[in-house]
Parts: sequence; C-alpha cells; structure tokens
Amino acid sequence: MTTTDERELTAAASQLSTAPVEDAPRSPEPHGGSFGRELVTWARWFWRQLTSMRVALILLFLLSLGAVPGSLIPQNSVDEIAVNQFRERHETLAPIYDRLQLFDVYSSVWFSAIYILLFVSLAGCIIPRSWQFVGQLRARPPRAPRNLTRLPAYTTWETEADPAEVREAAERVFRRRRFRYAVAPAGDGGGAVSAEKGYLREAGNLLFHIALFVLLVAFAAGNLFRVEGGKLIVEGGGFANTLTQYDDFQDSAFGADLDSFGFTLDDFEATFEQSGPQRGTAREFYADLTWWEGADGEQHKERVEVNHPLQIDDTKVFLIGHGYAPVVTVRDGQGDVAFTGPVPFLPQDGNHTSTGAIKVPDYRDENGKKNQLAFQGVFAPTFGGFNELGRQDSMVSQFPGPEYPALFLNAYRGNLGLDSGVPQNVYQLDTEDLKQFKQKNGEPLRQMLRPGDTFTLPNGAGTLTFERLERWASFQISQQPGNYWALAGSIAAIVGLAGSLFIQRRRVWLRTAAGADGRTVVELAGLGRSESARLPEELADLAVELQTSGAPAAESAESGAAGGGSAAAGATSVESVAPEQPGSDEPGPDKPAADAAAADENESESEEPDEPEGPEAKPDEGARA
Repeated sequence: MTTTDERELTAAASQLSTAPVEDAPRSPEPHGGSFGRELVTWARWFWRQLTSMRVALILLFLLSLGAVPGSLIPQNSVDEIAVNQFRERHETLAPIYDRLQLFDVYSSVWFSAIYILLFVSLAGCIIPRSWQFVGQLRARPPRAPRNLTRLPAYTTWETEADPAEVREAAERVFRRRRFRYAVAPAGDGGGAVSAEKGYLREAGNLLFHIALFVLLVAFAAGNLFRVEGGKLIVEGGGFANTLTQYDDFQDSAFGADLDSFGFTLDDFEATFEQSGPQRGTAREFYADLTWWEGADGEQHKERVEVNHPLQIDDTKVFLIGHGYAPVVTVRDGQGDVAFTGPVPFLPQDGNHTSTGAIKVPDYRDENGKKNQLAFQGVFAPTFGGFNELGRQDSMVSQFPGPEYPALFLNAYRGNLGLDSGVPQNVYQLDTEDLKQFKQKNGEPLRQMLRPGDTFTLPNGAGTLTFERLERWASFQISQQPGNYWALAGSIAAIVGLAGSLFIQRRRVWLRTAAGADGRTVVELAGLGRSESARLPEELADLAVELQTSGAPAAESAESGAAGGGSAAAGATSVESVAPEQPGSDEPGPDKPAADAAAADENESESEEPDEPEGPEAKPDEGARA
C-alpha cells in the first residue's frame, strides 16, 4: 500500500467516532523556563489524563468497589442501632473501621474524592465530544479514495447508462435510504458520490456519557437535599410531619423544609407460611393508613406495602418493619393506675423474639413514697421454650405469628434517669441506679405472663397485668429530590448504550468512469466504524437497488470482482477486502482499514478529509440519520 493510499484511507475513515485519540501516557518533558510555564505544562498533562477514557473507567471501577463496604457494613445513615451492635461484637475491628470511615462510606472523604473526580472526568470528556459531534453534523462526507478496491467492502459493474445518470440514480437511492451525501464534479476523481449514515451511533454514545453525568448530579443532589427519618407507630396511633414526631431524624445539608401532612395507622396485617420448609416466611404484610395534607385537609385512605410507599407531594412513606406491643396496666403500691398502654418490643430474630422495657416514672410504693418503677423482659409471639436450662430470661419464639404469646419480665425500682436531661433509648433499660426486686430466697424476681395474667410485686409494691397484644409498624419518611432526574438518566443511559451498540456508522462511495468500450464503469465501496458482516450485505442491497433504479448491469459485461451481468449478480459480487499492511505488497490481516490508516505517522500531512472539492452537501435532500 502506497503512502498516498494510506492518506486517502485515513481521510475516508476520519471522524467516524467522536472518541478522543489517546496517546500513550507520558509525563511532560521539562524544557526549562519559568515556574509558571512548567506549572501550566503539568496542569495540562494532568487534565488530559483525568479526562481520558482510561482514567474514567478506572474511577468508575473504584466507585463501584468503594460502594461494596457500604453494602456489607452497617451504616450510621441507615441503622445506628445495627452499628452500635457491631461495635459491641467487634471491639478491636470497630476502631479501625471508624478511622477508615467505613460506617459512613457514602459521606466519607475518600468516596467523595472518587465521586468528584469521576464527575470532573465525565464533564471534561463530554464537552469536547459534543463540539466534535456538532462539527461532524455540519461537515460534508469526505471525498472518495483514489483506490476503492482497498476498502473492506467493494463491488463493480459496467452499465450502458451515462455517468451523470448513474450519479443521479445514486442520489435517489441514498436519499431513499436516508444517507447524507455529497456529489463531486466529474472532473474530480472521475465523478463520485460520497454518502454516510449511522450518526445515531455517536449520538447514542454521547447520550450515554451525558446520562451518566446526569445520574451523578442527581445522586449528589439527592444526598445533599435528602431529609429522612423513622417513626414507630402502634395500631391506632398517628404521626404529624414535624421534627418532634420523629424517633430518629436526618436533616439535609441545607436545613429541612418538611411537607405538611399527617397520617394514622388504622390497621396492620401480616401473614406467614404455616408449614413446609418455608414455615415462618412472611407472605404479605401491609398497613392501612388514613392521611391528610395541611392542618384540616381532606382525609384519604391508602394501603402501604413493601415497595409500594405512600407518596405525598415530594415525600414518600415506606413500610420498613413491624412487631408486637404488649398492652399492660401497672398499678402502684396505693392501687392506683400508674401506667396503661401498649409497649413496643423490638424483634431480635426472624421468629420475632423481642426485647423491650416498661418504664413507669409516676409511681408510689407501698408506703406512699414517690419512686420510679421499671420492667425489662422478652416477648415471644409463639412461646418455644428457653435457650438455656434454668434461665427463664432466655425465652425464644418458634414462629413469628401470635399463636401462643408470652411475656417474661424482671422488675426494678429506683431512679430511671429520665430527669437528668441525657437522652436514652426508650426500648432499653439502664439498671445502674435501679434495684431489682428479689424473691424470699434471694433470687431475682421474674415471671412469665400470658394475656390476662398479673405479675404481683412483693410487699404490696404494685402489680402489672398483661391485658392483650397489639401490633406496631415502623415507617421511613423520606424526602429526596432528584429521583426523577436519576430515573430519566437511567433510561437515557440504556437508550444511548443500545444505540451505540446496535447502530453501525458507515460510509459509502460511488464512482463512475468511462470504460474502454464506451460503457460506464461503476464502483461501489463501503467502510464501517468497526468490522461487521452487515456492511457487505448493505452494499449488496445498494448495488441491487441502484441497478434497478437507473444503472443496470450490461449483459455482456465482464465484472472483475463483481462477477455478474445482472442486478442479482451485482448484489452477490460484494467482496470483503482485507486492507494491506503499509510497505507490503501482500494483503494484511483482516482488520478495518481505518485502524491500519490511523496508525500512520504521516496522518498530519494528509489533505483535509472533510473539505472535498465540488458543490456543497445536500443535507435537506439526504436525511440525517
């Protein structure tokens, strides 16, 4: 292949992609001069590396890898109780995780650095590609190479039609097939028509990159402006969307702006598999709510299920958990009711073995002296015995449904610490300043209760009655902007990726020349963005349509590579030609001519590929793909 042929193939393959050409990474060579000039040189080198596709893929991989600990290790932003339990179980590992910020992965310094670098890398990649794509849309298809036989797909035939008639027929065919085309005059290269199609491939590629950028922006905005909190509600209880109503609350980086609404939990239902290997597995659970907007808004009924939240304006209410709340009545030493109502117990396993605490701050003992009373215990919806022999506080449940509910309690009195001003967990009991009730033999006073049973304290100190059982449900109230942008970005990324994978960018050239016998020799060749069997097939279809539209093959014509004298013969004569290696007379390996030509060091000396001589392109006549 001659140097001229290499230059022409380079021009023919130019701008088939908007991907920037990446040179081998190398540090800038010092040339002396001022410190400012050296600093600018290094800054340009760093920017080229950061905005390269190689670095973008590395950053994307690091971001995915960095998200793994956030899925495996409990996070403070999701469940602080689970984090505290992890700290208790792993006293040596927890401090290391703290230093590495593994309990706050998504807000850690190292994860944010990867996120921001990927953000900048995508922005630096999208902007030049966008301008390059706009330039390609405005440019005309490049002129035909001098030697069309060296292109990957090629066919030729002879016809009795005039060269001008053949070119006019080619224009009609390209226009029907929605090619962009440009016609060179007869004196330029023997009269040729250049056409190209498949711009949606590069549009899809660019759309995919923009969609990733939108996803990053949406996730960042969602984390910055996200407001969420949790609330546990017993059947019949309610919630108003104010800060004081939350059990736990996580504000946004710029302050909360909560929607005005409220709701009540009318009913909660849960069903479980009763038999078989899946016994105890939840089949369905849902909560029936009554909700309203504003202080006196109209009430609405809604059923909330898993993955089917209640949405009010920009806020979503998710059902995330459920459990049991024994209803108890506590009487003090004077016989007065000191406390009555449901007390939520938190499940500790899949069978809803639950723990909880009952705190009675307004209590008077048998002498009428003001004191405080507390009970700590375990609840089992279906009593299944004890884990440890002789320890009744190790009671467990054997089924999550309330088939045989039992409540096991220990009794204390003393100072609950509620007046100290230090916040404490309402589901746990700090027994440091409490004294446990004892039996006559000195053993701690404990008792297991069934619904309707009464726990009597010694010396007339009071009683506790297990009245009945109610359910509770926990909700996550979340207000996170950017979700719809993230959804739109995800859909756009899929569409763009599909376009870049399944649409082929290709160029086709047709040249006409007068033959020795007075007939017109027609050459038709094609070049694709990548190797594909569809290019020769499409070229064969173009040849058939062109021969039936005004350039029929001569019956007695010898067709060289075409090998046929009819429209059908012309279609089957398309050859897939392997490009030759530079500097060799033998055919090279089977790879696109674009790849071989792009490696030529003399590419910069080639003529301008996008400024062919001749009349302007006809974008109105040839539809843009």
